[in-house]
Amino acid sequence: MTVAPAYQVLAERIRDDIMSGQLRPGERLPTEPRLCEQSGLSRSTVREALRLLSSQHLIVTMRGVNGGSFVAEPDAHVLGDTLSDGVGLLLASGAVTSENFLEIRRMLEVPAAGLAASRRKPHHLADLERAMFDPDRDDLERRVEAHSAFHLAVAAATGNPLLSLVVRPLYNMPDRHAVEAAAPPPFWWALDRDHRALLAAIRDGDVARAMGLARAHIDNVRPAERVTIPL
Repeated sequence: MTVAPAYQVLAERIRDDIMSGQLRPGERLPTEPRLCEQSGLSRSTVREALRLLSSQHLIVTMRGVNGGSFVAEPDAHVLGDTLSDGVGLLLASGAVTSENFLEIRRMLEVPAAGLAASRRKPHHLADLERAMFDPDRDDLERRVEAHSAFHLAVAAATGNPLLSLVVRPLYNMPDRHAVEAAAPPPFWWALDRDHRALLAAIRDGDVARAMGLARAHIDNVRPAERVTIPL
C-alpha cells in the first residue's frame, strides 16, 4: 500500500475542513508555525501543503503585516476553468467519445432550455440577443465566441448557478474553439437558425417548444459536431 507524502496528508486534512464548512470562506488558516506545531511537520512540508491547496484554488496566500493563508471565496469562473481543464484531459486521453459529448449535452441543455423559457428575466433575453451572430458577415472569432456565449446565456437564464457551472466546460475548451473555427459554412448556418428559433421560444415563455428546439438543435448539428470536436 502506497503511503501519501506528509504534505499531501496535511493538505487533505485542511481540504476536508474547508469542504465540511468547518473552515469558512475568508477565514484565516493557522499560521505556518502553528500548523507545524499542530501537525509535527517541518516548515517546508507545511508550505508544500499550502502550495498544493493554493493550486487547487481552495486557499489564497497574502503577504504583509495582515497576510497569511485564507480560505478562498467561491469563484464560478475559476471553478469553471478547473472543470474545463478536467474535461480537456478526458478529451486528450480519448476517454470521452463524441457520443458521450452529445449525450451529456442532451441531458443538460434540453431541460435547461425549458427552465430558461419559464424563468428568464429581461437581462437574460438581452444576453441571448447579444449572442446572435451573422454567419455570412461575422468573422470566425466572433462566431466562436457567440456560440459559447449563447449556450452559457441559456444556462444562466435558468437561474440555477450550479447548472451554469456544469455547462461552462462544454463551451470553454480552447481545443473546441480551434476546431470550430475550421467548421464549414453549413455548420454556422444551422447554428444561427437554431439559436434564433430557440431565443424566440424562450422569449415567448414556451417551455415545450424551447425543449423541443434544444433537442432538435443537438440532432441538427450532430454530424458537424462529430467532425469538428476532437473526441
